[in-house]
Amino acid sequence: MTGENNTRIEKDTMGEMTVPADALYGASTQRAVENFPISGRTVPGAIFYAFGHLKACCAAVNRELGRLNDARADAIIQAAGEIGHGKHHEHFPVDIFQTGSGTSTNMNANEVIANLICVSNGAPIGSSKNADYIGDAETGRGVHPNDHVNMGQSSNDTFPTAIHIAAAYDIKNHLTPAIEKLGKALETKAQAWDEIVKIGRTHLQDATPIRLGQEFSGYAQQMRHAERRAHQALEALCELAIGGTAVGTGINTHPEFGRRVAEKLAERLDIPFEEAHNHFEAQHAKDAVVEASGHLKTIAISLSKIANDIRWLGSGPRCGIGELKLQATQPGSSIMPGKVNPVMCEMAVQVACQVMGNDAAINFGAFGGVGSILDLNVAMPMMADNLIESIHLLARACDVFTDKCIEGLEPDAKRCEELIEGSL
Repeated sequence: MTGENNTRIEKDTMGEMTVPADALYGASTQRAVENFPISGRTVPGAIFYAFGHLKACCAAVNRELGRLNDARADAIIQAAGEIGHGKHHEHFPVDIFQTGSGTSTNMNANEVIANLICVSNGAPIGSSKNADYIGDAETGRGVHPNDHVNMGQSSNDTFPTAIHIAAAYDIKNHLTPAIEKLGKALETKAQAWDEIVKIGRTHLQDATPIRLGQEFSGYAQQMRHAERRAHQALEALCELAIGGTAVGTGINTHPEFGRRVAEKLAERLDIPFEEAHNHFEAQHAKDAVVEASGHLKTIAISLSKIANDIRWLGSGPRCGIGELKLQATQPGSSIMPGKVNPVMCEMAVQVACQVMGNDAAINFGAFGGVGSILDLNVAMPMMADNLIESIHLLARACDVFTDKCIEGLEPDAKRCEELIEGSL
């Protein structure tokens, strides 16, 4: 029912809700929007996209198992696929700080998919619960957000699955390539500067000589270890909770559902996903997210070491160490003309600080008695936000640091020689 002020009235199990007329979500989502006006930040887009891929695969499996007919399955796969490819982001308005199971976001996905099907078939938005609009000769009913889009699923297994899908995808496609790029750039510098001898420093005091290339070979190796850690983070996330439904028992779904959905996701996204070996572990705890975040924290610390050393070695240029010439990217002062600061190094160090803070929040979110309580973790949206942010920040920081610091970095061979000749 459409109201006079560009709204419509929908119902959920608690009663009527007034929803914006053009919103693709429904009553459950609107109730969450009104209940959780907390941060003004929605659940990360990567989670919505993961839900799109997940719901499409669930529909395909439910068709294989004889639970959805072709018309409904095709409609869900088409609509969910649009979400998986980054569309309709504006229709996911629920705050990060919501119900700890992510139920509001799961319902948000179900409602948007059902209403996309309404739109594609010329039916009014919000009519998904009783409209006959997809040519389903068998039942004469449309696609219901709960009965069909959410068939065989629970928020308690879809939301943790979406976290793993989103994080694994971003690690594989964004973070790992950025780390590899930085590692190669550092290796190139190490090889090019291997004949430049300079003073070593321990305790910030003069030590025995070292080659500039040797120092940079150490940085490059840190990034090679970072690649390995990124792969380990991805591996930790490959077990999926889908198929466990409410508490891990698989009630209300087919016993083959979880395995089949994981296989379809693996094929769809080219990531080796598999059904959780133990659904009670997968849903009651979030150890895999803690492990992945721990690897990200270590990568961040490696990046901070490299960035901080470079800003020290480039300090000056006349009154500091000055063994490196940093690329000038922007003016460094409003009062000292010509001053150039190590801004890319500072950016990288700040990112490292944020990733470490995110890791602390994730640890608390998974902590027994805080987020992980009996048969469900209830801090998942917050953990998802921090994990996705850490991946994004590290990927962008490594990429920009490579382009705007490492690539343009030059040695001052004369300064290196002067300092080593003046040492004891």
